[in-house]
Amino acid sequence: MAINITEKAPQSPPGFKRVLSFWDLMFYGIVIIQPTAPLPSFGIVNSVSRGHAVSAILLAMVAMILTAYSYGKMARAYPTAGSAYTFVGRELHPNLGLLTGWSIALDYVLNPTIGVIWCSKAAINIVPLPFIVWAGFFAVAFGFVNLMGIRMNARTNTFLTIGIFTVLIAFFVAGASYLFHLGGVSAFFSSLPFYNPSTFAWNRLRAGTSIAVLTYMGFDSISTLSEDVKDPQRNIMLATVSLCLFTGVLGGLEVYAGQLIWPDFNTYPDLDTAFVSVAGRAAGPWMFYTMNFTLLIATVGSSIGAQLGAVRLLYAMGRDNVISRRFFGVLEPLRNTPRNNILLTSTLMLVGAIFLSYQLGAELLNYGAFVAFMGVNLSSAKRSLLVDVSRSVITKAITVAVPFAGFLVCLYIWWSLSPMAKIAGTAWLIIGFAYCTIRTNMFRIRLELVSSPDQD
Repeated sequence: MAINITEKAPQSPPGFKRVLSFWDLMFYGIVIIQPTAPLPSFGIVNSVSRGHAVSAILLAMVAMILTAYSYGKMARAYPTAGSAYTFVGRELHPNLGLLTGWSIALDYVLNPTIGVIWCSKAAINIVPLPFIVWAGFFAVAFGFVNLMGIRMNARTNTFLTIGIFTVLIAFFVAGASYLFHLGGVSAFFSSLPFYNPSTFAWNRLRAGTSIAVLTYMGFDSISTLSEDVKDPQRNIMLATVSLCLFTGVLGGLEVYAGQLIWPDFNTYPDLDTAFVSVAGRAAGPWMFYTMNFTLLIATVGSSIGAQLGAVRLLYAMGRDNVISRRFFGVLEPLRNTPRNNILLTSTLMLVGAIFLSYQLGAELLNYGAFVAFMGVNLSSAKRSLLVDVSRSVITKAITVAVPFAGFLVCLYIWWSLSPMAKIAGTAWLIIGFAYCTIRTNMFRIRLELVSSPDQD
């Protein structure tokens, strides 16, 4: 028998109120993604694309806007889910949903892992201890925070985001002053960050774009707030698409400034912390250390949250007994936290930081994310074609074409990942399929996948 996903009618808690506006959703999404999102991967994207990081950011934005449309549409259909494996499992096929969940697990675990890598590199700029010492420190620190059940509240996140914007404004001012003294007003304008005929290669731009997608990770978090929103039919989709557009435009400006200030992509002291060096060139040591500290704090916060997301996903799947309930589906009684999952992910983060580069970790993360994105796009296209019947032919054609275009763009970028990332990611999916086959006795045992990591 095929795996079945039990559908339950969404139920609102007592006293539930829809209070969030479009702008509330936008600010929430900005806090999740962070306005510095493209900066940790700036050096790698610029190097891989051979000086075309701006174009890579903007091409990735197109893929994410199309996918954001699909997430918004599926959040309408399943307003309590907010999870790609739920969308795919209910709309396409339960087995595909389970495979999507397996790929998301790779995404979720690697997100805090590359956070450990980047934080360790940034910390070395402050206190030059060996990389493994800092990696061990951050892996343990992130796990400890989640073991204690400590979460940053909304006010802390708000102050952090405002502080980051302040540093970015200072960087833009310092960068403008540097460029003006370098070449006057004309130094502000150049087409080379978009297209440099001496270094352009389409395959390199595609490869850079496949990494630049990391900038937008977290845009789908808006879909988890469907039950809290005024007019969710309009605002969820509008906010999700607008967030991707805002992130792309702001990120494009940041990267454009960085390329003007440091045009030679082959001379960064360290690819992983290249933007910190750019900031130092623009305004000297004070900006170097200010940007380094700002990105370090932002990455610490996002990595702790990313580990929590991985822990919640593993707990949800364990609770459903898709993976071992005895290990993954239990809570530590004192603080009500999934201790086993936290200890496991912290160990994996440290091992991954030792054996993976930031670039390979990011590409593997995007491998899992793109599998999910393609599944959600296909789910949205299928729903528009077969379920949404009360529409004109033209409207239906548009609502089918947009997510299908998102699927094709995501497929194209996914195929542009490095061979090593595709081999490792495909091996992970094969392991997942083999596990699913064994776990269900050749798909004769029915599994009830009712949990979502966003529902705990």
